[in-house]
Amino acid sequence: MDVITLGETMVAFTPATNGLLRYARNFSAKYAGAESNVAIALSRLGHHVGWISKIGDDEFGKGLLSFIRGEGVDVSQVVTDPENPTGLYFKELLHPDDVRVHYYRKYSAASTFTPEDLNEDYFAKAAYLHLTGITPALSESCYQTVHKSIELAKKHGVKIIFDPNLRKKLWSEEKARKVLVEIASMADIVLPGISEGQFLFGKKETKEIADSFLKIGASIVVIKLGEKGAYFAASEESGFIPGFPVKQVIDPVGAGDGFAGGFISGLLDGLSLSEAVKRGCAIGAMVTSVHGDVEGLPDRRLLEQFINKRDEDDVQR
Repeated sequence: MDVITLGETMVAFTPATNGLLRYARNFSAKYAGAESNVAIALSRLGHHVGWISKIGDDEFGKGLLSFIRGEGVDVSQVVTDPENPTGLYFKELLHPDDVRVHYYRKYSAASTFTPEDLNEDYFAKAAYLHLTGITPALSESCYQTVHKSIELAKKHGVKIIFDPNLRKKLWSEEKARKVLVEIASMADIVLPGISEGQFLFGKKETKEIADSFLKIGASIVVIKLGEKGAYFAASEESGFIPGFPVKQVIDPVGAGDGFAGGFISGLLDGLSLSEAVKRGCAIGAMVTSVHGDVEGLPDRRLLEQFINKRDEDDVQR
């Protein structure tokens, strides 16, 4: 595998109309999870990627597994739990700048992850391990599983990519700050959002946040700045990549996962750090223009068209 990732994917219910969830009557059901979003993004770009997870022995779990397998992602390491259900969440679309998420994932199958669910041979054959801060927040056993995955990755020379992906609804701020900084210190590459960096280190300036991640052990830091773009820093270089304009933001959820998929793809293709970040910015922007977490993820042809159009527009100005 080029990349392996582990984490929970849930069934996402989105109302047909905007407004408070109490008034919603009709919903569409889709599948979404930060780690599987990244896996699908990479698969659509032609990379070999595997997703490790646990699902319930229910219709939601079976549909979810079929969907992710159908996207070309290897699911051979997914475990079916006969006792606990597949997790769910509901989106509440008040307006494009206010999208709320309500989780129903306590005691879900994925929250029962244990280190024993991991296959060392699977890690030994990967180039990158992608992790997020969501998985350790699900339960103590999930936290231990993330630590075990890091141990296996380091044992076999697999580079670790960590997206803090802060979810305050899942744990206390004190514990979140402690655990996320701890995992970031063990990662090779960290992909925080600007607000996550501010939360973790209490600093406001982008460069100060990047320097803080570098000081605790990361080799590369890319700070996502939303529509503005992204700032990247490594030991010998740093820079800012402007974002790609989007005429209308339809659904911002999943943009960060699209960014991660694009950036990792750039690394796998041997692009320079700045070009990899540019690819991440492009896919992040594309995701926001479509309803759903993965529906806007491009293949290579669509990605090239999108980037070239922006570059052509810049020249014409």
